[in-house]
Amino acid sequence: MHSRSSTIRTGRTVGAVAALLAGGLVLGACSGGGGDGKTGKESSPSTGGSVPLPKLDGARLEIAAVWTGQEQTNFKKVLAEFEKRTGAQVTFVPAQDPIINFLGSKIAGGQPPDIALLPQPGAIRQAVDKGWAKPVGPDALKEVQKNYSQGWQDIGKVNGKQYGVYYKAANKSLIWYNAKVFENAGAKEPATWKDLLTTAQAVYDSGVTPFSVPGADGWPLTDWFENVYLSQAGPEKYDQLAQHKIKWTDPSVKQALQTLAQIWGKKDYLAGGQDGALQTEFPNSVTQTFTGGDQPKAAMIYEGDFVQVNIGETKAKVGTDAKVFPFPAVGSTAPVVSGGDAAVVLKDSKAAQALMTFLASPDAATIQAKLGGYLSPNKNVAISAYPNSVQQKIAKSLIASGDDFRFDMSDQAPQAFGGTPGKGEWKDLQDFLKNPGDVADAQAALEKDAAAAYGSGS
Repeated sequence: MHSRSSTIRTGRTVGAVAALLAGGLVLGACSGGGGDGKTGKESSPSTGGSVPLPKLDGARLEIAAVWTGQEQTNFKKVLAEFEKRTGAQVTFVPAQDPIINFLGSKIAGGQPPDIALLPQPGAIRQAVDKGWAKPVGPDALKEVQKNYSQGWQDIGKVNGKQYGVYYKAANKSLIWYNAKVFENAGAKEPATWKDLLTTAQAVYDSGVTPFSVPGADGWPLTDWFENVYLSQAGPEKYDQLAQHKIKWTDPSVKQALQTLAQIWGKKDYLAGGQDGALQTEFPNSVTQTFTGGDQPKAAMIYEGDFVQVNIGETKAKVGTDAKVFPFPAVGSTAPVVSGGDAAVVLKDSKAAQALMTFLASPDAATIQAKLGGYLSPNKNVAISAYPNSVQQKIAKSLIASGDDFRFDMSDQAPQAFGGTPGKGEWKDLQDFLKNPGDVADAQAALEKDAAAAYGSGS
């Protein structure tokens, strides 16, 4: 169960930025981004909005995504607006991770959804290679080119052709904390990894366990690794490892794992210790940080902006009880890791392309932005559409980052290595969390699985 940005992988996730890193998150500095969400076009023939949509009475569409809970509920409100404006009927199909396997069985049974939201660039490539994905049509392409920075356009392309429309983004370089616990401990928001360890000790000394780590899910562990690795080894090495041009036995990986072990290896720093962490799923890792008054199970939870959806299940208020700081700099600069979910057409039709056009427009994203726990890479969504100052700062810094972000590494990897529960990188990092003293074994396991999944440079 993940609320991936995508993440959710939601659940996985986009990147904040130079501005965020320079304290933009705290200061709200950075003038970048955010038009007023209007494009100056006359409204559509139906109920208004900035993007013209055709009349589609009687058309039926299915759209699949791995979103659950509130994320799914909110997205259905976006689909309801499309139905109202076009007369089409849209059914949401809940998918399972890995979504490529889920879609494979649907396609084999002759019943693919019209559109799927894919949480990894690797999954878009696979869908194209298998002959499933259809290119984005001219109207949707016009919206993409108008509303997205070049970096976001490029991640949705395969062989130079646009297949994916990034509807949802994640800023995956954030640590959320219980403000009351920090206050009681006299703890400060850290800017560097060393400061983070000092902050953790202050929290521990005050009687609260510093970190909640969702080890039952493999994907948050990959995100932890990626932030440390990007900041410490740098973007060039990050790109090489993402493409498996260097091996996981490389000294840079050893250094990152040793750094992670400074937290993962301290039983007292993890809610429930290593064993407890390995039994904690992502939603619970968030809620246990923001329940229990000033004695929660943990003070901090690392993950993307989508953490807000789960904070929403508690009484804690984002911006007062629940605050956030950028992932601290481990090397010379703080990391900027992003992720996202892209809509891809599997069954081409006028109606499917119209829904893609809608999803690429500010109209769709603005509806979900107002509902919270969501971030759009669409630069023409008004910053004021986001429901609180924390979310507005995260969105502002995301847009201000332009093309200056690194996409989630495990999301770029073949699904077998970077996107499958109980296998590959997810499993290897769970094993490392269980035994953080054994860096060499972890590296060997990661390299063995990576070599098998990447094969001959796939």
